[in-house]
Amino acid sequence: MSESEEESSGGEDWPVTADWLEATLTSYHRREGQMEEAASVAVAEFSVRPGCEAGESVLSDILAVRVLYRVHPPDGAEDDPRALDLIVKLLPNDPFSRFFVTEAQFDLREIKFYTQVVPELEQFQRRLLSADEPPLELPIPRCYHAHYAAPGEDAEGSLSESVLVLENLKSRGFLGADFSRGLTLRQARAALEAVARLHALSLALKVREGRPLDERYPFLFQTARATDSYQQLVERGLPQLARFLERRPGLEAVLQSIATLRPSTKELIASLLAPQEPMALITHTDFWCNNLLFRDEGDDERCACAVLDWQMVTYSRPTNDLALLLVSSLPTELRRRCTPDLLDRYWAELTATSTRLGVDVEGDLGYARDQLAEDYRRSQLLALLLCIGSVDVALGNALTEQRLVDVLQDLHQDGVLSPDLLAQ
Repeated sequence: MSESEEESSGGEDWPVTADWLEATLTSYHRREGQMEEAASVAVAEFSVRPGCEAGESVLSDILAVRVLYRVHPPDGAEDDPRALDLIVKLLPNDPFSRFFVTEAQFDLREIKFYTQVVPELEQFQRRLLSADEPPLELPIPRCYHAHYAAPGEDAEGSLSESVLVLENLKSRGFLGADFSRGLTLRQARAALEAVARLHALSLALKVREGRPLDERYPFLFQTARATDSYQQLVERGLPQLARFLERRPGLEAVLQSIATLRPSTKELIASLLAPQEPMALITHTDFWCNNLLFRDEGDDERCACAVLDWQMVTYSRPTNDLALLLVSSLPTELRRRCTPDLLDRYWAELTATSTRLGVDVEGDLGYARDQLAEDYRRSQLLALLLCIGSVDVALGNALTEQRLVDVLQDLHQDGVLSPDLLAQ
């Protein structure tokens, strides 16, 4: 390591080296047709720092890497220096978290999403769209490198276990939102329009090629396995929620409704996660504020949104993503006032994108806006159960605690907190 590298890395024992970065960038540029086979990459310097706050990410250890490098053509010409900001996602160091991630294959799913699903969605739209049509830009970071190591594989050498290297979107002005305050209306619209494009692409791929996506992508979070994982979280969160509600006067009816739900939670999760035709498609399934980044586009009405953390990618129903976002991440007043408008926004983007890809959602699939509203109502129950599984995220902050209480009261009043909801 050069002197400049030692200074930039601060002497920390990071599992990132100049040799590994050179090999990773060489492979990427060749794969993208940006570099001749005989050319080489030389790293001038790089720095590494934690990519998130302590405790912010349970499913990965995240490093932020900034690298300065040159590409040397085979003729020896001098290339201009390049700078790149990367996110390196590694398995957690904590033994319990590492076992949890590898046993449930969270690392496999995210790596397969970037290396198989995304390239096939991009190839699919290129085949369908004419040369003069602008392609659909997927609202996700660029993937530079991915490697999956199954548990038990030989892991000798630096970064020989599962690793995912992505573009650091914060270098392009993307920022996270404040969960305690919740999303703004502009951010919520951008998030729903972003996920609508991804939903539409996977829906069109299924319809146009006539093959269920769980057959095409068997690594997607299967309903039975996902149900078991979520049920464990719900069982852990329910006592915490009950203790919290018992200390708040006037919530006895809500507490009773949740107690009535408890014996049926596993069956409810399984039923609501199961793909339902004709709208079965690829869902994020962890679609909430902390897995999104936003960038101001200089427009009072719009902003850009990027969707991160695809470890729970599932073959399911689209309203599960919508409900989790609106239930978990919107301020109460905004959720109560703007949910119909937000569903309209999502529907408009979903149907317009699907039409561009040759699928008429209403005409070909017989699925209408009022059915989306019905499915959304049911999906709110799954969203609430998933929130209960992570209830510790909301507890301890006055703003998020009140938002949780408001959601529970609203869903109770609307009859959503019922084991009979699915029969309605």
